[in-house]
Amino acid sequence: MSAPAARVSWQDQLFDTIKRAGIAQVGYVPDAGHARLIERCKADPDIRDVVLTTEEEGVALAAGAWLGGQRAVLLMQSSGAGNCINMLSLMRTCRFPMLMFITMRGEWEEFNPWQVPMGSIVDPVMKLCDADVYRAREPGEVKGIAERAVQQAYGDERIVAVLLSQQLIGKKVWTK
Repeated sequence: MSAPAARVSWQDQLFDTIKRAGIAQVGYVPDAGHARLIERCKADPDIRDVVLTTEEEGVALAAGAWLGGQRAVLLMQSSGAGNCINMLSLMRTCRFPMLMFITMRGEWEEFNPWQVPMGSIVDPVMKLCDADVYRAREPGEVKGIAERAVQQAYGDERIVAVLLSQQLIGKKVWTK
């Protein structure tokens, strides 16, 4: 028996959306904000989880998956979005779908000043790369935004970035 929707975490709702969309490959650079989603993907035998050394590898992964008849998603932190700029031209030029879920840093209660510059420009940079950009600020928004993003990415063969706000993922705490 499943838990009522109000008790299911937004991360689990995001995983369920990925499953329903037929996502077969998930590329990611390890990130605490995506930890639950990564854990769920790793545990699923129908999803190939790929640990990346840098985020732009995820763009190539998504292109290769599409050419091979599969769907992929890229999970990354906002600091990695800048690494993808040049590679996103491949997706734009070839009209390959690209779905990205980006956990934001450099926003609400950020402790690390190095996260602020990229975190403050992810939205306009993604738009300059011809991406449709959505931002989820509240847990109740994630499922609907993710479903719309899947439809736009794979139905319209678009680049879509879903920004998961720092308020949504919670304050990051530095620990040793």
